[in-house]
Amino acid sequence: MADQLSPDEKFQLITRNLQEVLGEEKLKQVLQERELKVYWGTATTGRPHIAYFVPMSKIADFLKAGCEVTILFADLHAFLDNMKAPWELLALRVQFYEQVIKAMLESIGVPLEKLKFVKGTDFQLSREYTLDMYRLSSMVTEHDAKKAGAEVVKQVEHPMLSGLLYPGLQALDEEYLKVDAQFGGVDQRKIFTLAEKYLPSLGYAKRSHLMNPMVPGLTGAKMSSSEEDSKIDLVDSAAEVKKKLKKAFCEPGNIQNNGVLSFVKSVAFPLDGEFCIKRDAKMGGDKIYTAFEELEKDFAEEAVHPGDLKASVEVALNKLLQPIRKKFESPELRKLSNAAYPSTTKGGKGAKAAAGGGGGGGEEDELAPSRVDIRVGRIISVGKHPDADSLYLEKIDVGEPEPRTVVSGLVAFVSQEALQDRLVLVLCNLKPQKMRGIESQAMLLCASAEGEPRRVEPLDPPEGSSPGERVFVEGYETGKPDDRLNPKKKVWEKVQADLKISSGCVAQWKDRQLMTKLGPITCQSLRGGTVS
Repeated sequence: MADQLSPDEKFQLITRNLQEVLGEEKLKQVLQERELKVYWGTATTGRPHIAYFVPMSKIADFLKAGCEVTILFADLHAFLDNMKAPWELLALRVQFYEQVIKAMLESIGVPLEKLKFVKGTDFQLSREYTLDMYRLSSMVTEHDAKKAGAEVVKQVEHPMLSGLLYPGLQALDEEYLKVDAQFGGVDQRKIFTLAEKYLPSLGYAKRSHLMNPMVPGLTGAKMSSSEEDSKIDLVDSAAEVKKKLKKAFCEPGNIQNNGVLSFVKSVAFPLDGEFCIKRDAKMGGDKIYTAFEELEKDFAEEAVHPGDLKASVEVALNKLLQPIRKKFESPELRKLSNAAYPSTTKGGKGAKAAAGGGGGGGEEDELAPSRVDIRVGRIISVGKHPDADSLYLEKIDVGEPEPRTVVSGLVAFVSQEALQDRLVLVLCNLKPQKMRGIESQAMLLCASAEGEPRRVEPLDPPEGSSPGERVFVEGYETGKPDDRLNPKKKVWEKVQADLKISSGCVAQWKDRQLMTKLGPITCQSLRGGTVS
C-alpha cells in the first residue's frame, strides 16, 4: 500500500487523528526523500490497559505509510520514575510488556515482522550514552528538567534525583535510535520541547514529534494503570468488561471527557473505518456510522443513547480482547504475569507494579488494609451543627496533641447520650473536607444493618483501650499506614468493600478480624452488617 501513496498522502496518514505535530515541514522534507523513521516508547511500569490500543492503532497507520517503526521498552525509565518498577523486576516487566504489546498488535492485524523491538538498557548503559547523559546534565537546568517531566514523572513532595534524569534520557533516545520523529501522548509535549531545545547543543539533529490526544478513562479523567476504576485491563473477562462499562461515565449528550466515546474515535474508527451502533429493532435497529463526527453529533443531540453506545463498544472491545485473553491463558504467560506483578504479601509488603503513548506510565497500588490509619478515639464533646438540624462530633481524642472534629451523617442515627465520652473507631488519614461549613478531619466508623442503612451502631474497641491505639487487620500487624490516602486511588473504598460484621458481631476484613493489641473490634447486635 505504501508504494502507491504519494508523500502528501503518507503525511496525511501519519498525522491523522493526532492532537499536535511539532516539525511538520521536516517530516514533509523527509517523506520527499525516503521513508520516515519513527519510534514509540513505553515505560514498563503498570499493566497495560485498553488505552494502549490508541498508540497501537496509530502504529498501524505508520506502517501503512511505509514508516520504519521502532518500539522501545523503556525499562530504565520505569525505574527512574520514582521506582515504579523495582530493579529486580525490570527484566520480567519487559518480557511481559513485549508479550502484551505483540498480542495487541496481532489482534488489530499489524504484521510484527515490520517492527523493531528494543529494550532501553540494551543501549542506555553504554559508555557513549552515559557520557552524553553527563554532557546533557551539565546543560539542562533543574527547572527545565522538572518542568519537562511534570505531566509524566510521578510528582511527590520530596522527588528523587532520578526523576530529573528521566526527560534527558528520553531526549537522547531519539539520537541513539537514529529516528526522524518520536511519537507519544500529548502529555509528553514538555519532554519533546526539551529534546528540541537541547539535542542541537550536543551536536545532534532536532527531531519531529507526533502527539496523540490523551484518552479519558471510564471515570472521565485520564485513563491510568494506577486508578482501577478508570481502566479496562487487556485480560479482563467479558463479564468484567460489561461491569466496568456499565459504571463508566457516559452522560446523555455530553461529549466532553467521555472515555466510551473517545474509544470509538481513537481506536474503532481508525481500525475499521466505521462503527455500528447496535439497537433494538423497536428503536430503529442497528445504525452504521462511517464518520466519527456523525456519531458524535447524534450523541450530542441524544439521538444515540448511552446504553446503546456502551453495548456497541462492549462488542468491539471483546472482539479486540479475545485473542489477547486466549494468548494469556497459557501457563507460561500466567507464570510470567504473576512474576512480573507479584501480589501483595502478608503485612502489606510487596513489589509495586501509559496511556496515549510515550514513556509515561502508571503503577499498581498495593491494596493492603495496613495502609488505612484506623485508631481508637474517645468522643470528648458533641455539638449541634450550626447550618443543619443534626449533631456532629466536635472533639475526638485520637492520641494527638489536638483533638479532631468529625462530621458524619451516621451520627443522626445514634443518640447524643450514647456518644458522649464513648470509645469509638476513627479513620484518620483521609483528606479533610468541608461538610456544610465545618471541616471534618476524620471519619467515624460504624456498623450498619444490611439493607437497613438507618440501623447504625458505633464499633466498639476492646475494654481497656486508649485513644490513639492502632487498629489493624489480623495478619497485617506490621504494615505502615499512608500519611494521607490519595482520594483518586480510592484505597479506603477498596478496603471498605471487604469490611463486614461476622455472625458473632466481630468486625472483619476478608474474614480476618479487626483488632487492637487487646482483642477484636465488635458491635452490639448488627450481625452480618457492613462497616461504613
